[in-house]
Amino acid sequence: MSEQNRLGVFKTYKLYVGGKFPRSESGRVYEVTDSKGAWLANAPQSSRKDARDAVVAARKAFGGWSGATAYNRGQVLYRVAEMLEGRKEQFVREVAASEGLSESKAAAVVDAAVDRWVWYAGWTDKIGQISGGANPVAGPFFNLSTPEPTGVVAVLAPQKSSFLGLVSVIAPVIATGNTAVVIASADAPLPALSLGEVLATSDVPGGVVNILSGATAELAAPLAAHQDVNAIDLTGAGAELAKELEVAAADNLKRVLRPQPAEADGSDASTDWLAAPGTHRLTAFLETKTVWHPTGALGAAGSSY
Repeated sequence: MSEQNRLGVFKTYKLYVGGKFPRSESGRVYEVTDSKGAWLANAPQSSRKDARDAVVAARKAFGGWSGATAYNRGQVLYRVAEMLEGRKEQFVREVAASEGLSESKAAAVVDAAVDRWVWYAGWTDKIGQISGGANPVAGPFFNLSTPEPTGVVAVLAPQKSSFLGLVSVIAPVIATGNTAVVIASADAPLPALSLGEVLATSDVPGGVVNILSGATAELAAPLAAHQDVNAIDLTGAGAELAKELEVAAADNLKRVLRPQPAEADGSDASTDWLAAPGTHRLTAFLETKTVWHPTGALGAAGSSY
């Protein structure tokens, strides 16, 4: 059959929760368009119930993921980068359509996103060296501080940077042993939903990352108030919404990563996601555990170790 006579096979995008691909329990979808208003796909419009289900999945996965060795987490994250590299053409198309970029610029963004994922994979077994260590104390004690993951983190993905920004907020959360519930960009959710397909076919355990699409404010409110969510990244929230979510998050003393000044309107349009990310997102969702241990005496001279 000639190409002109073929019927197009449109992709059905679904949520990614607990390692599976459910439709929204509400049955709702919404139209996703490109920068010129042309229809691209229908994306599932998640409900509050979907958000709660994602938290349950993230909590269930937390024990195994946080208990894995840092070296193992690095291997798993690197495998994700390998899978992203193999599906680069798909992501270039989706980023170009979602963000209104030329194919060459979209390719550069996707390359940067893959590189960013590799960069965070390399930090999994190194972050402890810069956020922990031995503390000098007065007394015959060893005093050691070590970083530990906070727990379940709700992540509001950037609204404009649908893929590079997305990777830049997800990778540091899971690299440090946390699990994530991610709210994708409302207007450009397709790269995020496709990322779920990559995660499902890599070595990331189900529930470590859960991806929801829909109205950011509708989904963020129950996550900010949820008693089993330990932290929230407000990158994709506008200034007014961010204040409301901070108030809700205070109820169980969640860690809150506030939007940077360039992100304050929720558009993140002026945020340079190509810039070196630093380590602040890695340390934002870590707790510090400090252990005291008495030193012992060796030999008759009483020398200590």
